[in-house]
Amino acid sequence: MENAKEEFIKQSNGKEVLCALITHGADYDDDRSTHVLKSGFSESEYATFLGSLDFMYDAGFGGQKLFGNIWYKDGTWSERGECDGSEWWELKTMPEIPKECATEIVEQNQN
Repeated sequence: MENAKEEFIKQSNGKEVLCALITHGADYDDDRSTHVLKSGFSESEYATFLGSLDFMYDAGFGGQKLFGNIWYKDGTWSERGECDGSEWWELKTMPEIPKECATEIVEQNQN
């Protein structure tokens, strides 16, 4: 069993969170709950959001139970993944644009 709040804190790992949208409940479940942290949040709103995630769920068996994304101020994000009933958070970054696709403007922005 996993605690969604503890997972969120561990995944953000000191990164500055911009916003988040997390849904709890299976795809087929009518009793799904959505947890939203809007950009520009206050400390109080952050505490309320974390409190809404303070629940246990099974992240290792059956269908996916936790869905969503966490966006960070540095332009990266964490995306919820699942395979064969096991769930995890995965940190994503924008890949470097290959030279074949880049224009002069894009190349200047990468330097």
